[in-house]
This record gives sequence, C-alpha cells and structure tokens, in this order.
Amino acid sequence: MDTARRSHTKNGTAYVEQGSGEPLVLIHGVGMRLEAWAPQMATLRRSHRVISVDMPGHGESRALPEGSGLQAFVDWLGLFLDDLALDRANVAGHSMGALIAGGAAATFGNRISRVALLNAVYRRDPLARTAVMERAGKIHDGEVDIDGPLLRWFGADAQGSEVYRLTRRWLSSVDRAAYATAYAAFAGGDATYADGWQKVRCPALFLTGADDPNSTPAMAQAMADAAPHGYAVLIAGHRHMVNLTAPDEVNTILANWLAKPEETR
Repeated sequence: MDTARRSHTKNGTAYVEQGSGEPLVLIHGVGMRLEAWAPQMATLRRSHRVISVDMPGHGESRALPEGSGLQAFVDWLGLFLDDLALDRANVAGHSMGALIAGGAAATFGNRISRVALLNAVYRRDPLARTAVMERAGKIHDGEVDIDGPLLRWFGADAQGSEVYRLTRRWLSSVDRAAYATAYAAFAGGDATYADGWQKVRCPALFLTGADDPNSTPAMAQAMADAAPHGYAVLIAGHRHMVNLTAPDEVNTILANWLAKPEETR
C-alpha cells in the first residue's frame, strides 16, 4: 500500500491502472485515497483492467468547487469515464464512493455493466441524519476529528493494526477544504438517488460489515430489495473498512459479482 505513481486525465483526475480486460473502476471513500483499494487491485488485475481513482480533492485529483453536492461528484465520474474513453465499465465504490457509484448506476444507463456498493448509506433515520449533519458542520468550521471516524470504522480493538495506522495517516493528510466539501455531499446524499434503484437493471452488489454501525446491514438489504438484480452480502465480525480488514473475502465476493451475466435494460 505504498504511494502509487499516478496518471492524470486532462481534467485533473489522478488514477492508477493495472491489468487488462473488462474495465473495473474503483472509487474510495471520504478522506481516503486510491491506495485504499490496494488489496483488490492486486487480485482483480489478474482478470480485469482495474482503474483505481482519487476522488476529487483527495490524493492528487483536482478538487470540485466548495459546496458541491453528490450530483457534482457523479458528474465528475462521468467525465472521468469520458476522459478514459470508457463507453461501458463495472463500477465499485466504498462509502462516499458507493454513493457516487449508485448515482452513476441510476443515471448512466447501459454505461454501467455492474455496480457494487461497499459499506453504503441509504435513507438514514432521523437520529443518524442529525449526527452526520452535525459532523459535517463541524468539519466545515475547521473542527476535524480523526479518531472518532476510525473508532466507528474499525472498533476499539483494531488500533494496533497496520490498516488502522494507514487509514489514520490517509485521513490525517487529506486536504481539509476538499474533505469538508466531500463530507457534506456524503452527509446530505444518502437519499439523492435512493429512488433510482428500481431502474437499475445490471447486477448490483450491496456489501457491508455485519458490525458496521452506520452503513448497516439493514441499509444494504433495503437497497438489494429495491434493485431488480440486487443482492446483499454481509461479512461477519467486520465494520466499515471491510475491503482492508477482510480483503480475501471481499476479493472473492467481488470476483463472483464480476462473473455475473450483464443485464440489458
């Protein structure tokens, strides 16, 4: 998970591409960077053209304007696909990246071959919505809590692990203004495309940790129930960062998802 050497599109998006075959685009979550997908890239590049991308304002990607909402991030993904001349691609996103992937599946039509949402949020209840909006407001005001998110993402017993230390380092080094913009879009975006799942005809995977307190199993199942070809998978004993804490299980699940026949709309 060392810092990867990136390519850059003409519109300022940084990415790493490995392997060949059917394209798979990977989008990380708020405060992270494309290296967060390193375990998936190492395995899935054997069968696919894997493209891990820095979200706007993260890693080496150009930031979106302050105040940009989720739709602007989805538009950014469409422009990135254009820049790489990808007429059709599989897309997987984690957390905020999952919201972007879901928005793409709801609006890009046949351009999305398959979609996978890892640790996604969906129609938060009033208590959860209040909490996340309060956090977004504090981040906007410059009050950035590093350890609170890590505790939610990993639990108290994981603080000595390498993936915990790496994640803490990435979160500590993110551009604060871009982080505030992305987090606000994440906080307010859980319902933006929530009504679009019934239109998504491609295979749709909803994966989360069984112990994730925010991207809950109930959310994953609700999205799976709403999508015609959706299905939910839970990983027992894990929380929010399942692609790092349970990489072998996640890689197997993603490989099975990528093997599913594409649906036509």
